[in-house]
Amino acid sequence: MEQHRVATATRETSETNITVTLSLDGNQDIHINTGIGFLDHMLHLLAKHGRFGLCVHAVGDTHIDAHHTVEDIGLTLGEALKQALGNKAGIERYGDAWVPMDEALTQVVIDLSGRPYLVFDGAFTTPVLGGNFETELVEDFFQALSVSGAMNLHVRNIYGRNTHHIIESMFKATGRALRKAVTIHAEIIGVNSTKGVI
Repeated sequence: MEQHRVATATRETSETNITVTLSLDGNQDIHINTGIGFLDHMLHLLAKHGRFGLCVHAVGDTHIDAHHTVEDIGLTLGEALKQALGNKAGIERYGDAWVPMDEALTQVVIDLSGRPYLVFDGAFTTPVLGGNFETELVEDFFQALSVSGAMNLHVRNIYGRNTHHIIESMFKATGRALRKAVTIHAEIIGVNSTKGVI
């Protein structure tokens, strides 16, 4: 029986107003408007390479900087993922990907374990991209995603020179690893854990 796992999550604070709709199956339409051009590009890559439908609408206090908006989008995307997965019955749970982007190479490994933990290994020589995206926010985004999405997330840049290429390889690899982790396998009975819950 074909699955249609879709969820919409919202987050509204005095700093941001965010709505994320995530479709894990079927629909692969992507519409992203965060007010941060570089982040729009990265989220589009994550969804495209994960074969997800993703709609993100965010209004934030970017006149201050991008921090609140980037972090809160990570939190909202993680919540939408958690909702779309439901009880996680039949999912592979684990996913991994190696993605090159020209001279850069990144590995991402994911466990949708229900236990948030981020290991981030990456350094950026360019502090700001696209005029308003501070590259240190990449780690903050993945930290928020791992916590809200209740996942063990390892993001490891092996090497690279160009900061844009390094970050792009991280987002592409995350999309591809997530695709593996959320995939339902017919031979998995219930949840993929001896505990009986993930």
